[in-house]
Amino acid sequence: MLLVGALALWVIPSHIGRDGSAGNSATTTTSTRAAVSTTTTTTAPYEPPAVATSIRPALAGEGQWTPVDTWDPGPPSILTTTFRPDPSQPGIVAYAAWVRTATTQLALYPGYEAPGPTTQDRGPEMVPVAARATLLACFNSGFYEKDSAAGFYTHGQLYFPMVNGLATVVSYSDGHVALIDWEGGPTPTPDILTARQNLPLLVNDGTPTPAAAVPSTWGVTLGGVPAVWRTGLGIDRRGNLLYVAAPAQTAASLAQILVDVGAVRGMQLDINPEWPIFTTYGNAGAASPALFVPNPNQIPDRFLYSSTKDFFAVFVRTPGVIEQPW
Repeated sequence: MLLVGALALWVIPSHIGRDGSAGNSATTTTSTRAAVSTTTTTTAPYEPPAVATSIRPALAGEGQWTPVDTWDPGPPSILTTTFRPDPSQPGIVAYAAWVRTATTQLALYPGYEAPGPTTQDRGPEMVPVAARATLLACFNSGFYEKDSAAGFYTHGQLYFPMVNGLATVVSYSDGHVALIDWEGGPTPTPDILTARQNLPLLVNDGTPTPAAAVPSTWGVTLGGVPAVWRTGLGIDRRGNLLYVAAPAQTAASLAQILVDVGAVRGMQLDINPEWPIFTTYGNAGAASPALFVPNPNQIPDRFLYSSTKDFFAVFVRTPGVIEQPW
C-alpha cells in the first residue's frame, strides 16, 4: 500500500551535533538524578525527510511522507511512507517511519523473554496503561541476547553490560536521542535513560559500512537464505529517528534503504518474518491500533499486552520532566 500526503516545510536550525542528535531543541537544565531530567525545551521547526526511490516512474504517492499522529495537536511527530527500493525487484516494497525526536519521548521496555535470561525486574512487559494517553507508536527491537551478546539498559537497570564497538540507540535524560558506535565501557553514564545494542553499525557517515557486505555478521536467517525480512533503525542529520522494514533484504540492501531515507548512521534491528512490527494509534489512549508494516505474524495491539520480546515505544513529549513511563 502506498501512502499519499502533503507537508509544509519549516525553517531548520543550523547546529548539528556529531552524533546527529542536535538541532531539535534549545536550552536545557539537567538535574543530577540518573533517570530524570528537568528540562525547558523550545521546539524547533523541522524539514520532512526525502525518499530516493530508484524506480521511475514512481507510483502514485510513492515516497511521499504522511503524518499518522494527526490527533495530536501541532506539527506531526510520526511520518510514514512506502517505496520500492530495488529496480530489479519492483514488487518489493519498503516501509519507512520518521520519528521527530524533539516532540517525542523514546522508551524501551523488556518483554517476558527478552532481555534474557535475567532475574531482574522486567517492568510492565507492555506499554503501561497509565502512559497510553500519549502513546504514538511502537516498534520491534533487536535480537535475543543469547543470539547476540549486546548491552541492554533501561529504567536504571543494566540487564546486560554494554559492549564497545556495537551500534547503540541511546536516549538521554535531557530528552535527545542518539545512535552511536558505543565506546563507553560496560556501564552507561548517569545521563543515559536507555541504551539498546544490536550488532555493529550498518550505516556510518551516510554510507553502508564495509561490514554490511559480510553476510555472516548479520544473524541466522530463516531457511539459511541471505535475503529475508529485515528491520533497521537510523538517525538523520537533525537527530530524528528512521525505522525501516522490508522483505527479501540482505544486510547490504537494508543499509541502502536506510541511506535512501536519509540516515547518517544506522543499525540492524530484528530479522526474519515473525518479528517486523511498527504500530501506530489512531487516537489518544492507544485507540485504533494499526500495523503500518504488514505482518500476519503480528497483531495491532501487540504491545498493549505482555510482549515476548523487548520493544521501543514513542510517546508525546510532555513539558518538564523527561522520564520513561514505567
